[in-house]
Amino acid sequence: MKLGVSMWSYHRDAYAGNLDPAGFVRMAKQIGADGVELLDAFYKDPAADHQAVKAALQETGLPCPIFSVGPNFAKDSESERAAEVAKVRFGIEEAVRLGSNVVRVFAGDVRDGIDFDSARRWLVECLAECSRIAAGEGRLLALENHGRLAGRSDQVRGLIHDVRTMAGNDSLGANPDTGNFLLVDETPHDAVRNLADLAKMVHFKDFAAPGSPEEAERAMRSDGGTPYLGAAIGEGVVDLAACVAALKEGGFNGWLSIEYEGQEPSESAVPRSVVNARSFLR
Repeated sequence: MKLGVSMWSYHRDAYAGNLDPAGFVRMAKQIGADGVELLDAFYKDPAADHQAVKAALQETGLPCPIFSVGPNFAKDSESERAAEVAKVRFGIEEAVRLGSNVVRVFAGDVRDGIDFDSARRWLVECLAECSRIAAGEGRLLALENHGRLAGRSDQVRGLIHDVRTMAGNDSLGANPDTGNFLLVDETPHDAVRNLADLAKMVHFKDFAAPGSPEEAERAMRSDGGTPYLGAAIGEGVVDLAACVAALKEGGFNGWLSIEYEGQEPSESAVPRSVVNARSFLR
């Protein structure tokens, strides 16, 4: 397995205007990553950002194996869903330009006024359309366990099966996020084992229990009410060694992309995460 870093690990810096995609590529090289995961969310001027990223990749020698987009197909308007498909189309096109093999996608999430059955039908239809586009460009899609419509490993597995059947191809696979499973009260390494044979990439993420009432106030809550805070890799409660073992058992030999979401500044937590993550791959 190779070790990459997602730009989402620096999302606070990026949204504050202190880090652009090309700068992130250079930083990833400095901290010892094997490759990078870029996101459309941080492209302000797509044409200019693309050129800057290409130059940074060439300068550093790093590959960009993953380009990530965040569509939400749980929308009752056909025009809105078409706009979300267009986001994925852009991601696929940018993946082709950058030499990325995998495009990470979301499914969407439930909200007031949208019932589960309707939303799931839209997800399958839209992801099938996206899968056909990806197949035509020789690219893979990786569905992340994110939200409540596609949060549990059985939900992700079921969606992938139905999308593949409708699309007539197997372009859609899984992106098991080792931390997100905790938010739906699923044991991460068991969930990873359930998806390892479908994995096209992995988000390597860790969460920790709050250490004080103040931290608990800031924490994310699982469906069952358990509080979690983002942590540097190897410093939380996720059994990452068991996750790696499950991936190996399932035949996965792709990219682990570190995704850090903690309160500690990324400048210190992410380099430490890279070092810690290496220990799980030895």
